[in-house]
Formats: sequence, structure tokens, C-alpha cells
Amino acid sequence: MGGRALSVGDVGCGAGATSIAAAHTNPAAQVTGMDLSRALLAIAADRAADLPNVRFFPGPAEQVLPTVGPFDLIVSRHGVMFFPDPVAGLSALRAGAASGASLIFSCFRASALNAWSAEMVAAMLDAPPPAAEGYAPGPFAFADEPFVRSVLDQAGWSKPVGQAVDFTYRAGEGDDPIADAVAFFTRIGPAARILRDAPRERRAIMLDRVANVCARYVRGNAVDFPAAAWLWSAENS
Repeated sequence: MGGRALSVGDVGCGAGATSIAAAHTNPAAQVTGMDLSRALLAIAADRAADLPNVRFFPGPAEQVLPTVGPFDLIVSRHGVMFFPDPVAGLSALRAGAASGASLIFSCFRASALNAWSAEMVAAMLDAPPPAAEGYAPGPFAFADEPFVRSVLDQAGWSKPVGQAVDFTYRAGEGDDPIADAVAFFTRIGPAARILRDAPRERRAIMLDRVANVCARYVRGNAVDFPAAAWLWSAENS
């Protein structure tokens, strides 16, 4: 890097948790977060106000990243599954990567392995989630390992490695963790999309079903679902 500080790009940084963690881990690094949501970026900027090595940019990462790079490390926590064209998107990330840079991202494995999605959708629709046909941007767009490996290869990334990871998906907590989880699911994920599209007279029933599913996963003062993801790494070599 010829004396240049380590440059880290965070794709789909949301409210800044990963960007801030990276900045704390390496205070000498320059961390750049990117997200479509200006509202979330405002929260991120407020949270990082005391960190001089963090900055945030609004807009699609595939447009922002090549203009503010190059980056030595590009990371994304569940932020790469929403590209309209995944090859073009990951190619744009590579265009913003320095020679020898690393790409590390997480993405969900199959919906059936993620109860917070599969059980929720089945309860709301009285049927299992419909099987996806072909690529469509969304939480499970990168669930298939051979597909992701192919996309990375076509985008020019080398040495792709996918590691399966099981983890706990915390949807709610506090004095009323079920209410907290229901509020969360009305804002994000497949349940929120179904509620937005549902007839008004059906929404109360659906919210009750969301609460019933959440109740099955109460652990102490939290609602914790079993979840499954991939942790991918690749190189720009």
C-alpha cells in the first residue's frame, strides 16, 4: 500500500454497526460505509461522530464504491443479495478494489434453514414459502453455493471460499420481547413485504400469527430464531 492507510469499504452499511466495529478494530484504517437509506446513514453518522476514521456515502454501492476507492478490504453484512444484476454488482465492487484486496461478505443460506423467514411466511400465507425460480434480488438470492461461486468467478474475483455458519437471529428483546419482535418484522424481511401487500382486513390476523411464531422462540427476555448463513471470502488478484 506504499504507506497508505488501510482502506475498508462497507457495502450496505445500514446504521453503521459493521463500519464502526471496523474503525474501532483498526484506528489507523479509513472506513467508508455505503447504503441506499439516507435515514439509516444519518443514524450511522451520529453513532460514529467521535470516530475520525469513518465516513458515509449514500447511493448504490456499485456506483459509489468505484468512485471513492480503491479499497484494500470490502466487507458486507447481508448487503450483497440485492443487486439487480449480481455479476455487474460484484464486478463494480472489484472495480473499486485495490490490487490484492479481499472481499468478505455474509448472506443467508436457504429459507428453510432460517425459521424467522420460513415459519413466518408459512404461518401468514397458510402455506410454505413458494420456491424461487431463477435469480431475484432478496434475502435468499445468494443462498445457493454454486451460484455464488459462479457469480464471483464471472465478476473476476479469485479464490472464493464459502463457509456455512449457524447463528442466532435475535428479533426482539426487553420487557416485552414478542411485541419488540413483531414491530421488527413489520419493518423488515419477508413478513413486512407480505403485510404491505395484504388486504387491510387481513393484517390484524397476520400480525397475530407473527406474534404466535415469535412466542415459540422466546428465550428469557429475547426472541431468538435459529438461522443459517454463508460467510464468503474472495480476492482481487
